[in-house]
Amino acid sequence: MTENTTAPCEQIGRSTVVAVDGSAFSYHAVAWAAADAALYRRGLHIVTSVRTGFGPGPRSTDTAAGRRHNGERILTEARDIARKAAPDETLTVETELIDDPIVAYLIDRSRRSRMVVVGHRGLGAFSRRLPGSVSTAVIKNAHCPTAVVRSAPATDAESASKPVLVGVDGTRNCGSAVRLAFEEASRREVELIALHAWSDTRGTNLIPAWEAVRELEDAALAENLAGFGERYPEVPVRRVLAHDSPVRCLTDEACSAQLLVVGSRGRRGATGLLPCSITSALVNSVGCPIIVAREPRDQG
Repeated sequence: MTENTTAPCEQIGRSTVVAVDGSAFSYHAVAWAAADAALYRRGLHIVTSVRTGFGPGPRSTDTAAGRRHNGERILTEARDIARKAAPDETLTVETELIDDPIVAYLIDRSRRSRMVVVGHRGLGAFSRRLPGSVSTAVIKNAHCPTAVVRSAPATDAESASKPVLVGVDGTRNCGSAVRLAFEEASRREVELIALHAWSDTRGTNLIPAWEAVRELEDAALAENLAGFGERYPEVPVRRVLAHDSPVRCLTDEACSAQLLVVGSRGRRGATGLLPCSITSALVNSVGCPIIVAREPRDQG
């Protein structure tokens, strides 16, 4: 089933796709995705699958007709949530009920989407697997940025004024994350915090020539941010350097941010943490929405 609720909307570029399964997390994801799509004046595509994502319910949902009925109900509720999240925006909303596994669908759809949005956890088949397994699979394989939403989006003025936070790893692999973070901060009219943490060991006394190392890391951060200030002069930028665990620093700083943006690739930390491990840790520890910007696969 595909339902297109049309309204005048500047449909330039690709739409935002959000997966919903009837869980609170997925409905939070719909609300956040609708607001973000409205900021970019893009369409919103809401999808659910009859094969995954349904929790315990009436026995009627065990039949094909029951599952489709349940899926249509979920899409109706999700569409209403999207409209409430962006009540003053002319947002095009499409809904789709599919028979395919949701992860495979999202990965394929990401080839022609601006962003894929998922909840932190879900019902039924989502929750029977490891927590975050759907988001992890999409993050690793999507061809566009993936947003993971844990809680209901805050709508008060104070929350809307919080900064956007971006993790900068000091290599050329974070270009997509920095670019997207600047764009999000510009659209939201807030400050951007660029945080660069390069060690997983506490204590400056463990590194000889500390000031020299700090200068090198500061230069790496400046190089990552070079050019974006001219492209986004309206975005105030606060640079943060930290000799500490990237996960710990980003998690702490994210407590006062409305959004965290990170790249899907980077370098190893001092303890040998792989980039996917860092991303997974952040997805499961950060309270605010997190966007994982997909770097080109051919980059080193």
